[in-house]
Amino acid sequence: MKPFRPNALQNLTSLTSLASLQSPKLRLNVVNNIDARIVKTGFDPDTSRSNFRVGNFLKNGELSQARQLFEKMPHKNTVSTNMMISGYVKSGNLGEARKLFDGMVERTAVTWTILIGGYSQLNQFKEAFELFVQMQRCGTEPDYVTFVTLLSGCNGHEMGNQITQVQTQIIKLGYDSRLIVGNTLVDSYCKSNRLDLACQLFKEMPEIDSVSYNAMITGYSKDGLDEKAVNLFVEMQNSGLKPTEFTFAAVLCANIGLDDIVLGQQIHSFVIKTNFVWNVFVSNALLDFYSKHDSVIDARKLFDEMPEQDGVSYNVIISGYAWDGKHKYAFDLFRELQFTAFDRKQFPFATMLSIASNTLDWEMGRQIHAQTIVTTADSEILVGNSLVDMYAKCGKFEEAEMIFTNLTHRSAVPWTAMISAYVQKGFYEEGLQLFNKMRQASVIADQATFASLLRASASIASLSLGKQLHSFIIKSGFMSNVFSGSALLDVYAKCGSIKDAVQTFQEMPDRNIVSWNAMISAYAQNGEAEATLKSFKEMVLSGLQPDSVSFLGVLSACSHSGLVEEGLWHFNSMTQIYKLDPRREHYASVVDMLCRSGRFNEAEKLMAEMPIDPDEIMWSSVLNACRIHKNQELARRAADQLFNMEELRDAAPYVNMSNIYAAAGQWENVSKVHKAMRDRGVKKLPAYSWVEIKHETHMFSANDRCHPQIEEIRKKIDMLTKTMEELGYKPDTSCALHNEDEKFKVESLKYHSERLAIAFALISTPEGSPILVMKNLRACIDCHAAIKVISKIVGREITVRDSTRFHHFRDGFCSCGDFW
Repeated sequence: MKPFRPNALQNLTSLTSLASLQSPKLRLNVVNNIDARIVKTGFDPDTSRSNFRVGNFLKNGELSQARQLFEKMPHKNTVSTNMMISGYVKSGNLGEARKLFDGMVERTAVTWTILIGGYSQLNQFKEAFELFVQMQRCGTEPDYVTFVTLLSGCNGHEMGNQITQVQTQIIKLGYDSRLIVGNTLVDSYCKSNRLDLACQLFKEMPEIDSVSYNAMITGYSKDGLDEKAVNLFVEMQNSGLKPTEFTFAAVLCANIGLDDIVLGQQIHSFVIKTNFVWNVFVSNALLDFYSKHDSVIDARKLFDEMPEQDGVSYNVIISGYAWDGKHKYAFDLFRELQFTAFDRKQFPFATMLSIASNTLDWEMGRQIHAQTIVTTADSEILVGNSLVDMYAKCGKFEEAEMIFTNLTHRSAVPWTAMISAYVQKGFYEEGLQLFNKMRQASVIADQATFASLLRASASIASLSLGKQLHSFIIKSGFMSNVFSGSALLDVYAKCGSIKDAVQTFQEMPDRNIVSWNAMISAYAQNGEAEATLKSFKEMVLSGLQPDSVSFLGVLSACSHSGLVEEGLWHFNSMTQIYKLDPRREHYASVVDMLCRSGRFNEAEKLMAEMPIDPDEIMWSSVLNACRIHKNQELARRAADQLFNMEELRDAAPYVNMSNIYAAAGQWENVSKVHKAMRDRGVKKLPAYSWVEIKHETHMFSANDRCHPQIEEIRKKIDMLTKTMEELGYKPDTSCALHNEDEKFKVESLKYHSERLAIAFALISTPEGSPILVMKNLRACIDCHAAIKVISKIVGREITVRDSTRFHHFRDGFCSCGDFW
């Protein structure tokens, strides 16, 4: 996951906020209303002096002293109460403001407007609108300040109808000709996703200014109409209106959507020309533009040259470095930020936590967490979500769950963070259980949620789960997304259902390199070499350039099908035709392809000439091929290379070498290998197979006797064995790598884990239905031969996915063509 990139300029869209009401013209209007009221009700010097003192207390932020004086006043007027209501509104205490308001006998338009403004400031537009309706029912006529105040807090998608009603009232009272009212209406429509009404009003306004243009440019940008936003900016310049800091912020935001670095640089030049580069607000918008165009060097140059920096400046540049993977620079600036006087609660904690998450640096994440607690930033939604993600990805599930449980608001983001972490750590069942809880909590899953769930489904090869997720994705409307479709395709491929994978691919409305690679890989995994090569060719003909993933799928298919010459041609074409440098995994695939075909000399030559040192994967391929082709001399050399490595992923090299000696009857050497394993503390991974029946997974190990239906299973195997022998099947006891007599070897082969799983599926599912069995290790040659015969006897398609590939058995044949 890329580091979280907070939109440092997310507040730039409020172009006609309540702050705009502080203009001298509006203040004069309010004062005139108050003065008129004083004259009308009679002038009381004592009350006037007390009001003056109350006003001074409020101006200095001494709200409690102001309230004490207010309560002691023998004579209060409307001005007195209005001042106290305004003081509570500014402090955010709407409850106390409302109590004073409800207790008033007589209210003026100013009284109503102050409280409406309080609700608007807190984005409680519904409450503000209800108060506005109540104002009119009480017979108080709103003035244009009331309308501007009411609309300034409108930003909800569902508010379009209410704004239209307010506009009707504005026209009725004749305030539609006022510029500030028109600008506020345009801005409100834009924020409510009613761009059509905003455009219509903008065209009909008798007078427009830079604020009008700013609102429309921002509205276009917000709706993704970035080109229209830039064109409107050009129109504004041609009209002779001077841009403001909001203009530059809005057009730079639009230019981010256009991904036009040259245009952004031109705007930067214009900013310098108009002397706005000194404005920290505009400079931050430029920083945001450069950082989101992967021009972090230009962003840092601008940052260092800024005459003034604020907390937003640091947030943007730190996020830019984090996004670019330059974590050290982000750390250094974060430390520097801590020595500034900027608001610590606004520090880029979410960004720093995402770095800790991606680098699995739990200690760093814990220190950042401590800072969020000190600054109370941990109560912020974004920070809380990032904490869940960090602890979960670092495997600290207890801490992650504690923070997750205490979140005040749980959107799909923290749920997905927990689910994704469980899946990444291999705790698939826990991840799926959490998804069920997410649905019970009525939280709607997003594309990231489904991506994690599909990964879990593919890992456990649960076809039924994959189909359920397919249904969820369709209902959620994400099927048109190319990445969702590609992930679903991958699930079907890894569940052995190539038919469903192909159908998913064909139904995708759009296909990019990711979807084509998923299809190529699906064919390769399922042993469909010809279809793999055909898909690769079709992708190239469609105009897409293959990448390293495309070639990896092709080379894998050629390796597993013995198509050595085709594989070598494609490998060479990477550099000669497509100018791609082969990676380690490409060399490993070619080495495996040559070794599987017994072309050991060519494999050794390639390993000697390639620009990287052979690793564990390559030498393991050599050793495994030596076991198949009985090349004991090269096997010893490969084993020596593996045994001398400081770290080995697992015991496979020791097991392979032991098997080579066992097949040759060299039991003394087998004992030596086993001793070496014990001395190094390496343990052989036990083999097991599993099968899904009626949404429940049943797991088996060799000679398993734990399953409740084991007697029926063994009876089925015995019946099958008798029929198999009648058809000419003879056990290959060389696969029973024990120094025991022949009868014991034959008996041990009968009850290998995959055969137990197949037998259980046969007695538990309808005749003729397909069977899918998964195995964690490579299937042995004898089991492969036995399952071919079983597929012919039972007349079913049996698919076995081992650690290497899929084997599709039908009518006594396997899709691999017996090429090992």
